[in-house]
Amino acid sequence: MARDGDGLLSEKHYDDDAAVVPSDSGSDSEGEAEERNHVREHDRDILEETEEHEKSLHKPSRLERARGVFRSQESRHDGASSDRHAAKGKKRKPRRRGTSTPDKMEGAFDDTGSESSVELSEIQDSRWGVKASKSHRTRLTLIYLSIITLFLLLLSGAYRASSTKKHKLEPEQHRLTKFYNGTHTFRPTTILISLDGFRADFLNRKITPALNAFIESGVSPKYMLPSFPSVTFPNHFTLVTGLYPESHGVVSNQFWDPEFEEEFWYTHTKVSMQPKWWTAEPLWVTAEHQGVRSAIHMWPGSEAHIPDVEPTYIDKYNGSEALQNKVDSILRWLDMPGDDDVAAAHENLRPQFIAAYVPNVDADGHLYGPNSTEIRATIADVDSMLTILVEGLLARNLTEIVNMVIVSDHGMATTATERLVQLDDIIDMSLVDHIDGWPLRGLRLKNPDRDVPILYDQLSKEAAKGDRFEVYTLETMPERYHFTQNDRIAPLWIVPKTGWAVVEKSDFDVSEALATGKEYHPKGLHGYDHEHPLMRAIFVARGPAFPHAPNSRVPVFQNIEVYNIMCDSLGIVPHPNNGTLRLPLQTEGLHSENDKPGSEPVVDPVDDVKHEDEPTTDDQGTTLPDTPKNPADDPPHEGSSPSEAPEDQAAGPAGEGDGDDDGEHRNSSSWWNFIHEQLEKAKEWAKEFVDSIKNNKQGEGDPPV
Repeated sequence: MARDGDGLLSEKHYDDDAAVVPSDSGSDSEGEAEERNHVREHDRDILEETEEHEKSLHKPSRLERARGVFRSQESRHDGASSDRHAAKGKKRKPRRRGTSTPDKMEGAFDDTGSESSVELSEIQDSRWGVKASKSHRTRLTLIYLSIITLFLLLLSGAYRASSTKKHKLEPEQHRLTKFYNGTHTFRPTTILISLDGFRADFLNRKITPALNAFIESGVSPKYMLPSFPSVTFPNHFTLVTGLYPESHGVVSNQFWDPEFEEEFWYTHTKVSMQPKWWTAEPLWVTAEHQGVRSAIHMWPGSEAHIPDVEPTYIDKYNGSEALQNKVDSILRWLDMPGDDDVAAAHENLRPQFIAAYVPNVDADGHLYGPNSTEIRATIADVDSMLTILVEGLLARNLTEIVNMVIVSDHGMATTATERLVQLDDIIDMSLVDHIDGWPLRGLRLKNPDRDVPILYDQLSKEAAKGDRFEVYTLETMPERYHFTQNDRIAPLWIVPKTGWAVVEKSDFDVSEALATGKEYHPKGLHGYDHEHPLMRAIFVARGPAFPHAPNSRVPVFQNIEVYNIMCDSLGIVPHPNNGTLRLPLQTEGLHSENDKPGSEPVVDPVDDVKHEDEPTTDDQGTTLPDTPKNPADDPPHEGSSPSEAPEDQAAGPAGEGDGDDDGEHRNSSSWWNFIHEQLEKAKEWAKEFVDSIKNNKQGEGDPPV
């Protein structure tokens, strides 16, 4: 048989492991030796190829799988391995003529055996690659999630640490504080009461036993400064936002908005109670956002649906509402079940923040003037309301559980026909487009670029003629007013001196009034320089959030600080604001007899004003009773504790009259019993005093200004 035929049928071409069979002839010629060498070379190629196939069938280790992930894209493409093997086959040495296996058959062997093995290995390799890729991705995902979680924990820890350093009272921790009154559990609860128009020196008229007793048991400055302009709506919104009027946008009781091309007028509730005017976050929104329910009784702006949450409970404004009804509303809210009551339902739960607005002093101050007999009756009436409220807290054992903060928004000055500036006489009214504010006047001109400089010079010369008013542009406005950075602030302002007013002839003709003796109304006004003594307001606080010695004094501050104080008392985080004070307040000792709130003499700009120590008479000239004469008329001296009052007044039912001599601690039960006795004695006098002139009072229900 020919050599080619023997080579074709030779076993070595079908079995890679078969040994090379020597020729039958047994000869060892040069050609045969060369052929055997070539066959060995071919076998090595096949052996290498076989090893490569075995590697592809071998299960990869973890390290091999990890490496395979980075080459997964290459291994996923079908035919990539075949291309590598085809390239390798091309590199083999070509067989010489006369070899036992023809080139054509060698190619056929590779196509059927080697290629199918490579395809199988690629399928298995691809499967291992997919499994490895999924496993690696899962591992990487877990690692990334762990890193993100750790970062968030570190960030949260850093924030808490920084908050703790800044403020001694951490809101998150304080919110966990709970108080038990013997029947119910109370979370931090604060009542904020605003006495509109209550001037600081009203406290020195000997007609406010409840307020004075409250001051002696709490913490207060000599007075609190309102914000400019010293009118109701801007200051009430400042009290609950901590922002200057220029920052919260309610810049007056009436003003023009150039963007809306519309006028805000506080008594036109269909306009003024639209949310577009109120662009800051008030306290009730801050509280509701943090899970603290709020109950608002007639607070200016509370009906404006300020985004994006309403108070849980709200009473709409009613200027003629009886004072007793205000107390009933507050006590009704306190009597609701709390979150920690076992039987508490999900609806009608107790609020923690309660705000109440009392317009009476302001309304009668405008109507009768701040030095009238009528305003004295009103002040005493409001003080009696506080007496009833304190008694309600006593009955519920809440005097040491609920915080009480009493404030006012501004003071009041007496007006007169002789202290009026006729605006028509000092400027050309045809140049004016809008007039904002009252009694100060903000002028918006039809051609401001041309006329503001001209009118400013003209009005400045007029102001220099007498001590009647000041004139400012936005560039010359005193910095302490914080009254420039808002488009709602007019470019030119006439600010009258305290007790003066700027009027237009269409409203009041000054020359005619002086000639006929006509009186100007209102008889009391505010809105002047917020630092003037007649504009001073009050602040007094007491409760577990105010752990100060009785009768503690703090430095005078402006009402932008009230918002932060309220937030801290409730344990909530305040929204960014202009205030800086935080709880606990830093005291500067105790109030002395000659240095207590309202003790500083204030001169009202009226010639015939009655001195406060003169007796008050009714319409028939009968002298009305002053505060009741009893040992409690003289408040505790500086450095004394409440228990140092006369024994029959200070001792409680269990003889709890002993207190610390240094006045740093108080016996709460004896102190509140002491106050209770004084209030009981004052009530009869207050009732007699109020009833004696009640028939003279008019104007209940007038809107606040």
